[in-house]
Amino acid sequence: MKGAYTILLLLLSNIFMTFAWYGHLLFHKLKFFQKTGLFGLILASWLIAFFEYCLMVPANRAGFRENGGPFTLVQLKVAQEVITLVVFTVFALLFFKNEQLKWNHFVGFVFLVLAVYFIRK
Repeated sequence: MKGAYTILLLLLSNIFMTFAWYGHLLFHKLKFFQKTGLFGLILASWLIAFFEYCLMVPANRAGFRENGGPFTLVQLKVAQEVITLVVFTVFALLFFKNEQLKWNHFVGFVFLVLAVYFIRK
C-alpha cells in the first residue's frame, strides 16, 4: 500500500514539477505574463514548484525503506526519473504540438524501464 501511495504522490508531484519547469514556456500566450517579464515567470514557477515539494517530500518519506516504506533511496530516485519522463512526454505531446517522439526516444524509455527493473532486483 505504501508503494502505491508513494508512486501516486510522485506522479502528482511530477505533474506540478513539469508545469513549473516547462509550463512557463507557454505563459507568453497569457496576457498577464506578457507584462511580468522574467521575474514574473520565475515567481510563477516557484509558486507551482511549491506544490511539487508538498507532494514530493511526503512521497519520499513514505516510500523510503528506513521510514517503513518499500523502496531504497536508489529505487526511489530511479522510479522518480521514469515517472518524470512519462509525465514530461505526455506534457510535451499535449502542449507542444511541434514536438515529436522518434524511435530513439522509445528505445531510451525502454532502457529506463529496464533500469528500474534491474535496480529493483
